Amino acid sequence: MDFPKYDGNKHPDEWLDDVQKYFCVRQGKDIGSILNIAMSLIDSTIKLPTGIDSLEKLRNALKEDISFTVFKNTNKRKLQSLKYIPERKGGDTSYFISTFRKLCYNAEINDIEEQKKYLYKSLPNNHFDSILVEFYKKMENVDSINKLIKRFEEIVSEETNLIRNGSIVTLKHVASGKYLSSISSLRYTTGSKFQLVFVGSSEPVPNSLWKIEFHNELVSYTDNSIKLQHIKSNQFLGIYYCYYNHYNGAYICEYYKSPSTDHTEVSCCNLNDAYWTKDWKFKHSKLDNYQGYLKSNDIINLSIKKTHGNGNYEFLRSHDIQFTIGNDTFQEVVCHNERLGGNDEWCIELIHEVKIF
Repeated sequence: MDFPKYDGNKHPDEWLDDVQKYFCVRQGKDIGSILNIAMSLIDSTIKLPTGIDSLEKLRNALKEDISFTVFKNTNKRKLQSLKYIPERKGGDTSYFISTFRKLCYNAEINDIEEQKKYLYKSLPNNHFDSILVEFYKKMENVDSINKLIKRFEEIVSEETNLIRNGSIVTLKHVASGKYLSSISSLRYTTGSKFQLVFVGSSEPVPNSLWKIEFHNELVSYTDNSIKLQHIKSNQFLGIYYCYYNHYNGAYICEYYKSPSTDHTEVSCCNLNDAYWTKDWKFKHSKLDNYQGYLKSNDIINLSIKKTHGNGNYEFLRSHDIQFTIGNDTFQEVVCHNERLGGNDEWCIELIHEVKIF
């Protein structure tokens, strides 16, 4: 095949290295012959000075030509417009990193601090808020391109674990290792008679999948009212307090009691009236006053406000106490206002790829 000419659209170092590899290694040419061949392959629009008698002088001449200045500036502008797109939005991190490194090489940007600035600018503001805030803190001790890319990969991996509005998650009860679940065809036989809630399987199953609803894209610990919608039934997790007394025809405003204890019943429903509460607050159970973003494998406490009565918050809990419906036994899930403990801890797990349907 014909070896490509040099026309200013490739870095002179890279092009000359390719020339040497091709004509020396593959064709066994000596250095003098390679120099003559290389000079013959320079595009006629590029004027070389006289007296070039080595590949190093040819390299320097090509770098002094205006075409190389244009080439470097073009690659700098490409760097300025380069934007990182995560895989979940159709991007390719490996391709992005390859492009970033190539543009830095072509533009001869070798200073690590300047490379950090270009990499920082590549992060899109609309869904990388948490990463942008911490970027320079995480990059503080980075002093090489390899360390820079390694740290960037760690940041990207962390970003993929953030919980977002619309994320599909599971909630594992830490103490028992079982997942918060519901079944659309099963209802309590006491209390509200709504769709029951329990902790069941020790592995994620379709009945233990929930969708997060939040008013922003990222779910923040500082502004954290969320809704949990059961995937299989489309019902929401919550509590209900108004029921009808058939004996006297009056509505009694009390919260339904759980089937086995005197705690508040937790159920799934899709009502939109004032008696049904489905807004849950959460806090990190291990870190006080944590102000970051909710991410997969965080251990949290979930609470809900009793809008009727004193307006206190009660916490979501499961315990060893069970109840039966027909021939089936279920581990109870309730809300309570007692002291927090191990039974009130839930591990939220992001389901990236649901393969169990």
